[in-house]
Amino acid sequence: MTDPEAARSQLGVRLRDLRLDAGLTGRQLATAAKFSPQKVSRIENGMQNIREPDIRTWATICGVADQVSELIAARREVARMYREHRREMKAGLVHIQAQGMELYEATSLLRVYEPTAVPGILFTEDFATASIAASARLHGRPIEEARPAARAKMARQRFLTEPTGRNIYHFVIEAGALSFGYGDSDVVREQLDFLTTVTRMPHVSFGIIPPTSNRIVLSQECFYIFDETVVCGDTWLTAIETRRKDQISFYLKAFDHLRRMAVYGDAARELIAAARCQFC
Repeated sequence: MTDPEAARSQLGVRLRDLRLDAGLTGRQLATAAKFSPQKVSRIENGMQNIREPDIRTWATICGVADQVSELIAARREVARMYREHRREMKAGLVHIQAQGMELYEATSLLRVYEPTAVPGILFTEDFATASIAASARLHGRPIEEARPAARAKMARQRFLTEPTGRNIYHFVIEAGALSFGYGDSDVVREQLDFLTTVTRMPHVSFGIIPPTSNRIVLSQECFYIFDETVVCGDTWLTAIETRRKDQISFYLKAFDHLRRMAVYGDAARELIAAARCQFC
């Protein structure tokens, strides 16, 4: 079960508990709310999102109108957590890559974990173009969109390369991510050279988990922690976002374990140099 599905299921369980606490059967609530019994069942079992007006109706019938604001906030969290890439793609690749600028600009401490790729904010333009072209082929978008989309993506890199003195970045990647290249060998070497430059930036901590590391936590999906307010991540088909404090705390704990397995400084640069030799 994905995080969005789990969140929707949790909201459904909470609504079911409210109904049971009110002494109502599912059919009784459906009749009072003018819902179908099937709709009540689907909502309570996390199979259907509930609309905000329906939340108000549900809470009022159950005698807990004072919980409407809290329930609606939980519902909005579910909606925010799940975005289909196919739906986002309809707006075009440039639109997608231009998103998030305000979040990056407002963030003082960005923590990033990437198991299979260089973090996007660290892409060179040619590497970004080749990466976006690969995504375009998979999602059926015109390859011609890749270069302008890459330039839109590069705009957020200025927060890294033109530090204001209040921005700190902490990256942790798996060593294997250095071997995933986009574009030809020249493009990949340029990308790896830029990573070497990044390791020397005073406001950046760049760690690499060696392949022989004695792991204290499993490698899972990528995630980006913006301060301690929001966590974002990606799967093949969806983008995931959460602002729940309990989930953010979990990701912070995971990141702490991951960073302690990583090497930094000269040791990290040696791993980058070794990966670069693969493309010589």
